[in-house]
Amino acid sequence: MANDPRDAANQIPQFPAGFLWGVSTSAHQIEGAVDEREPSVWDVFTAAPGHVKDGSTAAVACDHYHRYREDVALLKGLGVDAYRFSVSWPRVNATGGLDFYDRLVDELLTAGVRPVPTLFHWDLPAGLDWLERDTASRFADYVSVVVDHLGDRVKKWITLNEPAEHTLLGHALGTHAPGKQLLFDALPVAHHQLLAHGLAVRALRAAGATDIGVANSHGPTWPASQEPADLEAAAFYDVLLNRLFAEPLLLGEYPSGLGELMPGDVASDLKVISEPLDWYGVNYYAPTRVGAPQGTEIEFGGITMPAELPFSVQEIEGVPATDFGWPVVPEGLTELLTDFKDRYGDRLPPVVITENGCSYEGLDDQDRIAYLDGHIRALHKAVEAGVDVRGYFVWSLLDNFEWAEGYERRFGLVHVDYATQERTPKASYGWLRDVLRAQALRDQR
Repeated sequence: MANDPRDAANQIPQFPAGFLWGVSTSAHQIEGAVDEREPSVWDVFTAAPGHVKDGSTAAVACDHYHRYREDVALLKGLGVDAYRFSVSWPRVNATGGLDFYDRLVDELLTAGVRPVPTLFHWDLPAGLDWLERDTASRFADYVSVVVDHLGDRVKKWITLNEPAEHTLLGHALGTHAPGKQLLFDALPVAHHQLLAHGLAVRALRAAGATDIGVANSHGPTWPASQEPADLEAAAFYDVLLNRLFAEPLLLGEYPSGLGELMPGDVASDLKVISEPLDWYGVNYYAPTRVGAPQGTEIEFGGITMPAELPFSVQEIEGVPATDFGWPVVPEGLTELLTDFKDRYGDRLPPVVITENGCSYEGLDDQDRIAYLDGHIRALHKAVEAGVDVRGYFVWSLLDNFEWAEGYERRFGLVHVDYATQERTPKASYGWLRDVLRAQALRDQR
């Protein structure tokens, strides 16, 4: 770990002046205080035995709801420019629910940290369903309430987080809430989330917002071989996980063959979905190696892939892996961003990396430092290649409730003892603090 900010300056290339450095969290994973909000689909899901590996729930999580001042102090000590958090729709629905976000936003601004709220990070209010078109309209109404309340202090907004994962894991495979196993019958969920995004952009614009993005997950798709069956499977996977969620927003159209599978007046909906964005958020973790279907169930990254899928997800050999088993491939970030620039040209707005991080145990987390170092360098290579990248957010500030994994995975720069709620900065926290100080010092020269 660098002890002197000048050492970190020599290690990490300098990013353009005004580059936004931040960390990310989500409401359901850290807030706790379950009795002070309405239930979400995740509360229903985790209450059923067998859905979460350690049998836990997010009822308390990191107790951020009560300890947010302590966590904002950690942000200030880290030296980040911005904090990406999510607003809990079920909390806003409860009496006085917006009061918490008032307090959090004011505390952030006092600390000199820019608030960057995500308006939906998977915690749909119980009783709503993305299979229903009306949920998109309900979301827009909720967004109007939030922006009317916080818009005097919040300037940078994110509509949705990872609609691809919420569709695939929550509605196609059933490993996340709400636990539906619809396979390709889950496509309306994708469409209604994208429609909700477009309606949210319109609601934010109507309230005067001028700095709006989305947080879509993307990664390169690598074919398992050059055999036609593997190439075809990889191309299909890339459409399903990347292009399906990028092209309606950026191009105003679905990839060939998918538009006719969507519900409603798709042409009219696409005009809403493709409302112009001020920037495009990318959550990046790793490439995916994809081959032809193997005719059997495959366990990958903690997820069971059914045999009937028209592709198989395979291990990337010869690279390190996180404690979660995810491959560590920093150069995949450079590849992804340069490919997006080549594919979408001037239709691609400025890019912000809204999530990038890894799960490792221990306080002396040198593997996390190596991971972040490699990915920040890879991001800089994309900048050098001409990609207009405006910011980078680490996932995550705190160890937290990691969805169906429960508390078995630790993504935080700060260790959380869930029994005592004690926060302990890890070595990676100190390393990133030094990097940010060095970047700031070089900006001042």
